[in-house]
Amino acid sequence: MSEAPGTSDTPDPLDVFDDLIAEETHRDPDLAVIEAGSRTLRTQGGPPQADVPARPEDPEVDKALREVEAELATRWGETKLEPSVSRIAALMDVLGEPQRSYPSIHITGTNGKTSTARMIEALLGAFELRTGRYTSPHVQSITERISLDGAPIPAERFIETYRDVKPYVEMVDSSQEYRLSFFEVLTGMAYAAFADAPVDVAVVEVGMGGSWDATNVIDGDVAVVTPIDLDHTDRLGETPAQIAGEKSGIIKQDATVILAQQPVDAAQVLLKKAVDVDATVAREGLEFGVVSRRVAVGGQLLTLRGLGGEYPEVYLPLHGAHQAHNAAVALAAVEAFFGVGAQRAEPLDVDTVRKAFAAVSSPGRLEVVRRSPTVVLDAAHNPAGAEATAEAVREAFDFTRLIGVVGASADKNVRGLLEAFEPIFAEVVVTQNTSSRAMDADELAAIAVEVFGDERVQVEPRLPDALEAAITLAEEEGEFAGGGVLVTGSVITVGEARLLLGKG
Repeated sequence: MSEAPGTSDTPDPLDVFDDLIAEETHRDPDLAVIEAGSRTLRTQGGPPQADVPARPEDPEVDKALREVEAELATRWGETKLEPSVSRIAALMDVLGEPQRSYPSIHITGTNGKTSTARMIEALLGAFELRTGRYTSPHVQSITERISLDGAPIPAERFIETYRDVKPYVEMVDSSQEYRLSFFEVLTGMAYAAFADAPVDVAVVEVGMGGSWDATNVIDGDVAVVTPIDLDHTDRLGETPAQIAGEKSGIIKQDATVILAQQPVDAAQVLLKKAVDVDATVAREGLEFGVVSRRVAVGGQLLTLRGLGGEYPEVYLPLHGAHQAHNAAVALAAVEAFFGVGAQRAEPLDVDTVRKAFAAVSSPGRLEVVRRSPTVVLDAAHNPAGAEATAEAVREAFDFTRLIGVVGASADKNVRGLLEAFEPIFAEVVVTQNTSSRAMDADELAAIAVEVFGDERVQVEPRLPDALEAAITLAEEEGEFAGGGVLVTGSVITVGEARLLLGKG
């Protein structure tokens, strides 16, 4: 693998920024009819991330963690929902409202939420704030979901937190029509752990949607909306506007809203909600954005325009234009949290910003886990995410022959996902992960044959066999010929592949 070198004749950053409004016409930000009633933010004038944790080395701790996982598994899974915050609100009440003891940044959207949350966490940590981060789903270990100071909480603390809240969970269970779900219990644990730490600020990613998501018992000082696209359409709506209506539920009275570039109909809904609750809005492409970017070894070099000015020469060790846009959103969110563009005009310290971004990692997002041949993991699980990943692979890697390993969930737009990857995969090995939500490998193969043709599709129901087959196909190019493997389709597939390939 090699990564494309940077160029020395980059365009003038100010000229590029002026052109941002014309970019990505499917996300036209010119919505003056709605904007007229809203306020906008425009200035007039971290610690390294921990990797994915392994199983506890202590057998007793590992046993206790497995017992907690088994108890949580008896509850409704994350895909079975009863759209209400009544149960989580009841839990917060008996716990003493721990989520009210710290300010928060709340993140929704379709793609990019976890990477954006990790960037926000890194920036806040670099400015010496104690952070709590709650994200989902996890790649390998359930403890990843709750982080303190940039690292997943230790298994011992996860177990202790569960045992602390368990009596209150059972109390709420007995008083509600339905027991608290898996995700609701974890959300309660996260909010309790953050209060106990205590943290200076919580960075919270929604599980799904917004209005009735379990996380939405907080009133985020800053609400972040990453790009909205079609996903979970059976629960959130069949158009970007309908989905935006649900996700706009995290926008609270007098909050600051950081909007990534959005489809026009989604942006209209989000801006109208901001008007209704007198929220302040900052929009990518207008108040902030990516001024310039060029590929660098191991990532990319950015110039970002924030709410307080420009931040040049920012190295981000993640690949793809989508990650550059996530970085711009994260920077604007942290600026807004510190009052840049409202109470203060000067930007954040640029050296601290550079240090924070240089330390960012996002496991399972174009993550290289092996060489000769190169094996890359990416958790893209819907067409929009797959398109962003495919474009990033073209830009950052020089594969002459790329083999795909795809294991997807049955409730996703699998055809759209495969169509996004078809131009970059020489062949695809279809498989399935161990989740009950996984699409059967033969069913996935039937769709893949329609997209790729029979000659380019191989079926290996077991993921270990699929990885071995893909690596063998990539090696046919020779050790130095540029063959590679991309494992994708689901966070679960990526997590299981990561373990099989010796990470964590």
